[in-house]
Amino acid sequence: MYRKEIEAFIDGHKEEMIQDIFTLCRINSEKMPYEEGMPYGRGAARALSQALAMASGYGFSVNNYDNFVGTADLNDKEKQLDILAHLDVVPAGEGWQVTEPFEPVLKDGRLYGRGTADDKGPAVAALYAMRAVKELGIPLSKNVRLILGTDEECGSSDIAHYYDIEEEAPMTFSPDAAFPVTNVEKGGLKGHFTASFAASDALPRLVSLEAGVKVNVVPGKAFAQVEGFSRRELDQAAAETEARTGVRFVMETTASGTRITAEGTGAHAAHPEDGNNALTGLIAFLNRLPLAPCRQAELLQGLGRLFPHGDVHGTALGVDMEDEVSGRLTLAFSMLTITEDSLDGTFDSRCPICATRENMLETAKAALAEAGMTLDNEAMNPPHYVDGDSHFVQTLLRVYEEYTGRKGSCQSMGGGTYVHHLKNGVAFGAAMPETDNRMHGADEFAVLDELLTSAKIFAQVIVDLCQ
Repeated sequence: MYRKEIEAFIDGHKEEMIQDIFTLCRINSEKMPYEEGMPYGRGAARALSQALAMASGYGFSVNNYDNFVGTADLNDKEKQLDILAHLDVVPAGEGWQVTEPFEPVLKDGRLYGRGTADDKGPAVAALYAMRAVKELGIPLSKNVRLILGTDEECGSSDIAHYYDIEEEAPMTFSPDAAFPVTNVEKGGLKGHFTASFAASDALPRLVSLEAGVKVNVVPGKAFAQVEGFSRRELDQAAAETEARTGVRFVMETTASGTRITAEGTGAHAAHPEDGNNALTGLIAFLNRLPLAPCRQAELLQGLGRLFPHGDVHGTALGVDMEDEVSGRLTLAFSMLTITEDSLDGTFDSRCPICATRENMLETAKAALAEAGMTLDNEAMNPPHYVDGDSHFVQTLLRVYEEYTGRKGSCQSMGGGTYVHHLKNGVAFGAAMPETDNRMHGADEFAVLDELLTSAKIFAQVIVDLCQ
């Protein structure tokens, strides 16, 4: 019911929808330092203000929850469905070729720019779904609320703030993944470990190492400063490591030695196999060099054993596991700082339902301790599961099938979404299963037709669940 009207409305407002997405994507809304009244900085607050002004202009009742979260309500009736999207983005990063990160463009049916896919494009698609239902005058007996957060990429403290004030709706979906429906989200352990040691000035040596921008991003670049090596030694180690790993090494002579830049390929930590980890490549390179014996060099060897390049399942750490419902564990070594007397590292692991404190957390802690490092974590993030046979999930699958002609099914994912801690929350859209949007990477894009189809699907879901 109403399919023809919904499709005609969305198609007729395509250009407006594109421009609204571009308006939001021109704003750099990565997390920035706190300013008064702006918990995540000026960019996130500006994006939220712009989005709420947009929703208000389309006739929705809006509310700003202290610049943590904003909401837009379709009506004032009983709470039924929440659509949970976010306006913050990961840092721009390097390697953009189609356009600059915050200068969105439409090219070959794709919207390029940071946030087009994650998650401003889907947020606007949800807004236009609500516009369609509202402006078509489709009668509803219950309310749908669009919730727009600003800290999804850095821990979701915004949503914690919101749910301290508001109750969860009976049903929630987040358009922050891919179709059909993700009703299983793996648990996680963002392992933070440290070590301290006596500094050594024996040559040749590693002076410093720095890699990683965020725990949930496979580093595309990593940097080290070394001294006491001949250029021949460095070139030979670089050639051998590049042949084995595919990571490229660029060397620059400085007043205090040589600066090394390892160049791999960034990726979302939920899919480390999609990238080529510059950090683990750099560790492999350094361990090929004849470093003078010292505690720092021993720890570097330990890191090479526990996090070998290409091991994206935690096999060497002893935590590789898998189950039928949620799939196989993934692990990305994402951040590391080494100085002359300290080491600070973080890995991002996505753990299947079979993971426990004993076989995951305690196993990793023991392996790191044996190598001389201390894992600080005392707890891990539990997995999330919603019944795939529920009326809610079955409605989402049915509408997806009707509008795409594809078979719908429930999926498991390694990346946690906004709904991870909600009793009846799933991820739903806004990309087709085969589309790689380059989320968190250079030249992030959303397929325009997929966003339009998503808006249509969301509108029909609103009608079917809230009439």
